Amino acid sequence: MTIAAQITYTEMISPLSALNWNDVASVNTAATKLLDQLADDRAILADLVERLPDDAHLASLCEHYDILDKLVLHDDPTGWRLRLHIFLDGYFDRPHNHRWTYTSRILTGSYTHTLYGTDHDFTDEVDVSALTPRMVRVEEPGDTYTLHHSMIHSVTAHGEAVTLIVRGPAVKDRFVVTDRTSGRAWWQYGAANETPEAAAAKRMTSGHLSDRIAALRASGVFAAPRNHD
Repeated sequence: MTIAAQITYTEMISPLSALNWNDVASVNTAATKLLDQLADDRAILADLVERLPDDAHLASLCEHYDILDKLVLHDDPTGWRLRLHIFLDGYFDRPHNHRWTYTSRILTGSYTHTLYGTDHDFTDEVDVSALTPRMVRVEEPGDTYTLHHSMIHSVTAHGEAVTLIVRGPAVKDRFVVTDRTSGRAWWQYGAANETPEAAAAKRMTSGHLSDRIAALRASGVFAAPRNHD
């Protein structure tokens, strides 16, 4: 990243460090502005991704799952992170809440987003069959939304989808994941409370990180967006 681009990026992210992450309206305003800027300036976004293999700290935070990759582009001292998520074709997750509030911008692809309400009395003893969708919508390129950590939701991708996410500081040690098929629910913990084996299992290898970056580059996600005016 050039010095000028670095200065621009620093100016772009500075408002997020002083946010009240429980004020969803303020989070939405500040995070949406940053995500809009990065979506419009794909050169800076490309620089952030391309530098990952040379940044040992950020590379160690990147995660790989069977049908989902998470790239951490920024790890702020105040606790928030900028991430790029790649949902592969067939991706779906179980209804769950989060340990943090986040804002998401859809860059490519789409997914069905289902909200079930807030996590009041939401524990590993929840009656999973009683979870009822309260809103179902399709998130498409250009869409942005902010979700409070108390919301229960799930996502189903349609083809490959790439999203840019501002993830706020963690406010919980754990969150609940449910499986509507089996009726089970369980606690899932953040990195600070994971076993070394669990952390190692999801840590992205350097080879996979390089392959993922090459695939993003080839997909055209770093190309300048079309002018819709």
